[in-house]
Amino acid sequence: MKRRSPMLMTIVAFGYALLYVPIVSVVIYSFNGSRLVTLWGGFSLRWYASLLADKDLLGAALLSLRIAIVSATFATALGAIVALALHRVNRLRGRLLLSGMITAPLVMPEIITGLSLLFLFISMADLIGWPASRGATTITIAHITFSMAYVVVVVRARLAAMDESLEEAAMDLGGRPVAVFFDITVPMLLPALVSGWLLSFTLSLDDLVISSFVSGPGATTLPMLIFAKVRLGVTPDINAITTIIIALVVIIVVAATIISGRRGPVAARPADAGGQ
Repeated sequence: MKRRSPMLMTIVAFGYALLYVPIVSVVIYSFNGSRLVTLWGGFSLRWYASLLADKDLLGAALLSLRIAIVSATFATALGAIVALALHRVNRLRGRLLLSGMITAPLVMPEIITGLSLLFLFISMADLIGWPASRGATTITIAHITFSMAYVVVVVRARLAAMDESLEEAAMDLGGRPVAVFFDITVPMLLPALVSGWLLSFTLSLDDLVISSFVSGPGATTLPMLIFAKVRLGVTPDINAITTIIIALVVIIVVAATIISGRRGPVAARPADAGGQ
């Protein structure tokens, strides 16, 4: 193993370089003063300033953020409920079918998911008249649909490793089921919930294929706008908006890690629920 360690370290370093060097290059060239993406023209913030004047880009970014926040919140809530039902309800009928339906979006090609959701929205519009048109609402529903599957997987993994004796001790001390759930279960699931929310947020913010199928006029997300711009050629302003997205994701991950670290010890105090 000692003889192989230099080779292993080289392979690991190459793998990390393959992942992060392109991201670092995008960040560096976002400060490029030249109009040519591959030609360095000196340090400049001109492309970040130009973003403030691009109303289409700002509108698409705000729309993507709103959709990502709403879809991640609903996907986390619904996914946690489904995960609890699959893990806690012993006599749940159709457990195997429900588990298969939940995991199907994980392996289903996005083009099939987008096409099936498009047919669903068209059929619903013909039958009940809703949705009258495709836009931000249909994109949000579509993102909740496929993001919920990832939340279920994350929360179920947390439930499988969780010590249920803390909940039982809290109820033995007189804690009501609702109080035990919010004071004991939810704090213990908080890392999984935060991870599921962040994963859903990232998937929604990054989605292009499904959004292209279920969107309509006036509902252009940021990935759709970037893809349309890149087809005509990569410009420095694309690097700038990409750098902002990277910074936003990093800030969210760091904040979630800090919050989870502070709330972690709550799960070790089941006696608090007994007095409520």
